Amino acid sequence: MNEKAEKYNCKEFIKNDPVQFPHAFSEKRDVEIVAFLASVIAWGNRRMIINSGNRMFGSIMGGRPYEYVMRGEWDKADGSVNIHRTFFMRDLAYLCRGLRYIYSGHESMESIFIADDVWTGIDAFRTALIEANSGEQTRHISNPKSEKGRPASACKRLNMMLRWLCRHDGIVDLGIWKKISPEKLMIPLDVHVARISRELGLLQRKQNDRKTVEMLTAQLRELSPEDPVKYDFALFGIGVEEKNVTNKIID
Repeated sequence: MNEKAEKYNCKEFIKNDPVQFPHAFSEKRDVEIVAFLASVIAWGNRRMIINSGNRMFGSIMGGRPYEYVMRGEWDKADGSVNIHRTFFMRDLAYLCRGLRYIYSGHESMESIFIADDVWTGIDAFRTALIEANSGEQTRHISNPKSEKGRPASACKRLNMMLRWLCRHDGIVDLGIWKKISPEKLMIPLDVHVARISRELGLLQRKQNDRKTVEMLTAQLRELSPEDPVKYDFALFGIGVEEKNVTNKIID
C-alpha cells in the first residue's frame, strides 16, 4: 500500500485530476472556493470533469472565483445552462449564494469546518448552505446524517475537498487549512475505492455509506495513524491499473 501511495502521489497525478483546479490559484479564498466547486463536479468521466471545470472557472467565473461569488454575478445568469451532467447554472447559483453567506461572516470556509470531527464540520457547512437558500436543500451536497430512513452518506466529494485542503504533502494536496489535522480526515469513498478495498480485504460491509467510510478509514489508520487518507492514492492507483476504471471517477 505504501509503495502504491508513493507511486501515485506525484506531480503527474495532478494533470488528469480535478485537484489541478485549486492548484491554479494562489489566494486562499479562491483556492478553497475552487476546491469545493471542483469536488462537487468530480463524478463521471475524468476528461468531462476537466472540461466542465475549465468552463466553470474560466468562461463562467472569469478566473476570479471569490469576486464572482461576492459580487453576485451568478444571480443574473440563466439557471438552465448546463455545466456538468446534472449540475446546472441554478445549482452553481445555489452554492455561490451559500458561499457568499459564509464569507459575509467568516474570513475563510475553514472556520465552518473546524469541529471535533469531520462529519460535524460537513454538517455545519451543509446547514449554512441551506440557511443561505431559505431552507432549500440540494442533491449535490450529501447529508452526513441519516434522514427519512436513508443511511448517512459517505460524502465522498466533501471528504475529497478536505483531503486537498487539509493534507499537505508538498506535491498533490495543498494543505492550506492548518486547523484540521490530517489524522482526522476520512477516506473519500466512491464505488471503485470501495470495490478495491473489499478485494484487498480491507472491507466486508456491502453498503457505501458513512459507516463504511469510518470502517475503512479505521483500517487505514492502523497503517498510518497520522495520515490515513494518503492511501486514497494507493486505492486509486490499483484501480487505474485495471482497464475498466482507467478513466472514471464515480460518486
